Parts: sequence; structure tokens; C-alpha cells
Amino acid sequence: MLHDVLGLETEPQLRPATITGYECKLWGQYPALLDAPEKVVHGAVYHVETEEQGERLASYETDNYRVDPCRINYTDGDEPVDDFGYVFKFVGNVRDLSDGTFDLGTWLRRI
Repeated sequence: MLHDVLGLETEPQLRPATITGYECKLWGQYPALLDAPEKVVHGAVYHVETEEQGERLASYETDNYRVDPCRINYTDGDEPVDDFGYVFKFVGNVRDLSDGTFDLGTWLRRI
């Protein structure tokens, strides 16, 4: 998905990481991050390399998401161990969300 949205020539490199202060719900089949102090979300991070890539990702997301700054804690043992970054936080109607777990591998096999 990132490959297509960003028009990358190669598959994107993702790093396993966590972010604190959010929880993940589901908006249909899509992940929806919400504020949740002290909770931790496990996932993967893509390092956006250009402003154009950031703009492409933002235009891909709907008005139900907003860019939110976050602190990233990488879990792969490589440097850097932590970094400043951004997530797409859900800002739509929370009544449209359900409990569940988002699995990127499963989602990619469906599309």
C-alpha cells in the first residue's frame, strides 16, 4: 500500500516500534488511533523521506484522520532507539469504531 501511494521504486522499509498515549480501535477494517494516556500501541514505522511523501499520505487518508505528533520507541535494537514522528489519529465519530486488533499482514492479504 505505501509502495503504491508514495510511488516508491522499491518496497518500503518498516521498523517495529511502539507509541505511548494511544489505543487502536477499528473503523471498519482500518486502524483508528485514539488518545489513551498510558496505553501503548505496537506497530511499524515508515520514515517519510520528503515533504511530497507526507502530502501524499495525508491526501490518501480521509477527513476522519488528522496528523498528530508522537514519540516513537523502536523495538528492533537498531539506532536510533527513539525518535519524534507523526501518526494519523482518528477524528471521526467514535461511535463508528469497534474493538478489535489491526494486523497489517492480514489486511494486506485482503486487498
